[in-house]
Amino acid sequence: MSTSAKGVLYTISAYLLWGLSPIFWKWLRNVPPSELVAHRILWSGLFLILVLTWQGRWESLRRVVAARRSFLPLVGSTILIASNWFTFIWAISHERVLEASLGYFINPLVNVLLGTLLLRERLRAWQWASVALAAGGVVVLTFRFGRVPWLALFLAFSFAIYGLVCKTVAASPEEGVAIETWLLSPFALVFLGSLLARGGGAVGHADVATFGLLAGTGLITAVPLIWFSHGARRLPFSTIGILQYLAPTCQFVLAVSVFHEPFERAHLLAFLAIWIAIVLFTADALVAARSSRRRLRFEARLP
Repeated sequence: MSTSAKGVLYTISAYLLWGLSPIFWKWLRNVPPSELVAHRILWSGLFLILVLTWQGRWESLRRVVAARRSFLPLVGSTILIASNWFTFIWAISHERVLEASLGYFINPLVNVLLGTLLLRERLRAWQWASVALAAGGVVVLTFRFGRVPWLALFLAFSFAIYGLVCKTVAASPEEGVAIETWLLSPFALVFLGSLLARGGGAVGHADVATFGLLAGTGLITAVPLIWFSHGARRLPFSTIGILQYLAPTCQFVLAVSVFHEPFERAHLLAFLAIWIAIVLFTADALVAARSSRRRLRFEARLP
């Protein structure tokens, strides 16, 4: 499998898991968002200890931590992803899944913006057309809210900048995610310990099913982050942005069909515009890849 094909597979898998994750988090809606984020951090950290041990990456991890050029960006990405986690879970627990999905509809446009401005990626004419069409759909959704969607904007920009760090940091995806969770683990331990000392928190009072779900937050958190990091290193940032529409689309469908949040004509128009944009962008990428392969085969036959 080619590098780009692997990147697409990793990225789609991550976005589909993120898109369906509200179902999982709804099962834990009785756990406060701040406590849930603390559990995500600790269980992810434990899971990544097993992953790095299995991969034999401890010496490589030591070099990453010792190198300021790779470690400092991970400190920044840690702050970004932790705040993104908290905001997303808070939105789900407060019945604002649609606004959260708007944030991840906006996020791909931010990715394209960062890709063209900072990474100097170039888009072809049809790709620009698809981006413009998707932007139109996002504008429709934004006007539907009738106010500045601060929650959605924060989710969009925090995760876009996080993705940019993942693409450029000098550490493997597993090492990067491990460092992020371990940097947050002392704060999570202190927070959960203070809850337990006051007689609160889910650990001392949860039933077996809830405790099992809390342990599962490690997998549901770390696995898609690792997949996303692998995809980010193999694909142009703008391509990652367009593929990311898979996650909010899944969240959008869940919000309407499962959680029964309101669905209006504005939602339908935006949904159609965004998915037409995805089809255009994907079709243009496939045509360009086919043309490139033909050119390479032709040049290989030249004397």
